[in-house]
Amino acid sequence: MNSARPTYWLTRFLILRLLGVVYAVAFLVALDQVIPLIGSNGLLPVGNYLDEVALSLGSRNAGFWRLPSIFWFGHSDSTLLVVAWIGFVLACIVICGFANAPLLFLLWMLYMSFVHVGQDWYGYGWEIQLLETGFLAIFLCPLFDARPFPRRPPPFFIIVLLRWLACRIMLGAGLIKLRNDSLWLNGTALYYHFETQPIPGPLSRWFHFLPHPILKAGTWFNFLAELVAPLFVFWPRTTRHVAGIVIVLFQFTIILSGNLSFLNWLTIVPALACFDDGFWSKVLPRPLVQRAEAAIGLSEDSRPMIVTSYVITLVIGSLSILPVFNMLSSRQVMNTSFEPFDLVNTYGAFGWVGRERLNVVFEGTSDTVPGDSAHWKEYPYKGLPVALDKRPPQIAPYHLRFDWQMWFAAMADAGDYPWTLSLTDKLLHNDPLAIQLFASNPFPGKPPRYVRAILYRYSFLPSANKEGKWWKREQLAIWLPALSANDPRLP
Repeated sequence: MNSARPTYWLTRFLILRLLGVVYAVAFLVALDQVIPLIGSNGLLPVGNYLDEVALSLGSRNAGFWRLPSIFWFGHSDSTLLVVAWIGFVLACIVICGFANAPLLFLLWMLYMSFVHVGQDWYGYGWEIQLLETGFLAIFLCPLFDARPFPRRPPPFFIIVLLRWLACRIMLGAGLIKLRNDSLWLNGTALYYHFETQPIPGPLSRWFHFLPHPILKAGTWFNFLAELVAPLFVFWPRTTRHVAGIVIVLFQFTIILSGNLSFLNWLTIVPALACFDDGFWSKVLPRPLVQRAEAAIGLSEDSRPMIVTSYVITLVIGSLSILPVFNMLSSRQVMNTSFEPFDLVNTYGAFGWVGRERLNVVFEGTSDTVPGDSAHWKEYPYKGLPVALDKRPPQIAPYHLRFDWQMWFAAMADAGDYPWTLSLTDKLLHNDPLAIQLFASNPFPGKPPRYVRAILYRYSFLPSANKEGKWWKREQLAIWLPALSANDPRLP
């Protein structure tokens, strides 16, 4: 571990274990949510989507090569669940320490299948980021030997490509902030971010009410992690270690301050490539370090693995041209792929920060007249705020896809999200799949006569308020008018 030439056996071990955790969470989310969201009776059925893609491209074969997914060959609810279960089990095997190239290829292919048919629910940057990270991880491992410390060393060029991924993720996020929103430039973005982020967490209110000088310092730390540290991930050992520490610490501060799905845990995965075994041998348990040392003593270079790593480096290098031009462009776009397999993508996060928190709340009533005097009951979200006295829950690294989309929907008109009409129709019939998306059903016995949606502005209350409430809110508009089960506007 103290040799002049760095080794990366412990680095590979940690990268694969953490990647396995992220994959497991991602497939667990699919197990819980894929049927109500894209199942045959979901809000955006996958069958309808594949038919539309095939019609647009001229054939299902063309559709497959534009959006590669095994669900072109079958997409029943049972198939969706079986694929999610297979992915979850394989991810758990990786967590336990066993991984080789075919196993990681299967994980990559199965998750790509969900991403490419997931529509609105899988349109987030961390989905293609998981695919790019998972693809590189395939080539960290031997072809067959799945032991935690196999005899083949991790190819150095794949370690470099993981650093390149970490560099692009961070730089993309930093540059999009500089270009899009003056709040980042003047250092005031964090005055608003913790309150207006998609799904606040238990500590978000505490962060929100920190003194403004501390919040400004947090903004500058953000730029240190996103614009400065990535420039040093290819430098010699000490500088590279410092850059990696800054990036990882930054991700942990975000984890503490909100619920950004598994994004931050996933971003830590390639950042771990900044550290070599000399670093890990000082912080990891001695028995684990001794296992790595024993493996190094018995290791043999694999020419096929080395040659493959050269080929993959050339492929990733050529595919990086457009993402790099995008990153340098004044018209930078974030979270975009330039080819069907999402091998090299553009990234970015919070290019703009909302000044106020808008929230759409669905309500139902059993009254015959659906006016303001009717007795309306609210459908509580699992993550988004509804009740004023409820503390924001800790959700991440789990991801509430429906709640996340409703955060976006609150900043637009209902017509921009036609699936909300399908949701309303399902609520009017107490559809169990639709109800599953909420924390509870306010109409457990009989469905409501009418359902509507109200747009509110939510704001944090200081912890010292007399009522012990977390939020205050102001009604802004009727986002979706009261609809009954026989309303012609419903699908």
